[in-house]
Amino acid sequence: MILSSPVQLSYLPTRIISLVPSQTELLHYLGLEEETIAITKFCVHPQHWFKIKPRIGGTKNLDLEKIISFNPDLIIANKEENVKGQVEKLAEKFPVWVTDVNNITDAYGMINDIGLLTGKKNAASELVAAIKIKFDLVFQTATTNKRKSAVYLIWKNPYMTIGGDTFISNMLETAGLKNVFINQTRYPEITISQLSTMNLISGQSGFDLVFLSSEPYPFKQKDIDELQKELPGIKIMLVDGEMFSWYGSRLLQAPDYFTRLRQNI
Repeated sequence: MILSSPVQLSYLPTRIISLVPSQTELLHYLGLEEETIAITKFCVHPQHWFKIKPRIGGTKNLDLEKIISFNPDLIIANKEENVKGQVEKLAEKFPVWVTDVNNITDAYGMINDIGLLTGKKNAASELVAAIKIKFDLVFQTATTNKRKSAVYLIWKNPYMTIGGDTFISNMLETAGLKNVFINQTRYPEITISQLSTMNLISGQSGFDLVFLSSEPYPFKQKDIDELQKELPGIKIMLVDGEMFSWYGSRLLQAPDYFTRLRQNI
């Protein structure tokens, strides 16, 4: 069944399978080493879990037979990262908790919910409090400075960016930056000629920055070199996609990263 509330699970799970990288890292942070029995091939943090834990496919191409063979007593999934049909198939046999995280407030709720589900309520509450303190400091600093506008690219061939209804966009805004495509939804395709045209409107820059994310597409320096020819005068930077898109315990590291990033702009 798909759980509608954390309290619907009447026992503490001892055989957890995580289908989401950032939530796998959260399970580790909460001390659920023995309880977490399998992860996806994209669950690269923590490294030692990636090396020793069984993997059950990718986030969007799960090995359902393998998952069934593990007989989990809780599966943790995500509305965006996992395929609805696969999750529903698993829910016919096992309890599934599906998270839906579109902003930092959702992330706080997700952390507390997983803490409640797994018997780690206090640890989860303390984690949320620590993240809030760090983000409050970033927000205070960000509001004292002029907010630069950024195009955040997540994919190439075709180029794709992020709309205002995404967690990444919320992280950009929280970090004191403006998402150029905030009025669009999810992940619109764009072209470099489109960006170039935006940049030349009225002879002024339509945006200040282009961020090339490390994931899901692994942009490299050669991509900066390629884009810089088409977008002269625009600062183009490689950024750590995990800091913008992972919504578990990695949020503890994100505020310091955002501070350093703004210093380098």
